[in-house]
Amino acid sequence: EPTHPGEMLLEDLMPDYGLTAATLAEALRVSRQTVNELLRGRRSVSPAMALRLSRLFGNTPDFWLNAQQAVVLWRAHFEIQKDLESIRQIETPHST
Repeated sequence: EPTHPGEMLLEDLMPDYGLTAATLAEALRVSRQTVNELLRGRRSVSPAMALRLSRLFGNTPDFWLNAQQAVVLWRAHFEIQKDLESIRQIETPHST
């Protein structure tokens, strides 16, 4: 399973920068509840949050959105795996 962006924040970035949930929330200009939900994986990284995080940490919004998308796709694949196995790729039509 891909790592949720909140887990990346909690385990990698926050300790490196000496941040707590409260100081992260303040730096991002969001509520502590928003940060706590993100850190627990109960909230997805939105485009607005990706912009905030990229500004704070000096990376790109795409980094955060791609990390979130990896989690979303993995979960969707897990949920519909049996259906996916029964779908056969359609053949390309042959031109005459």
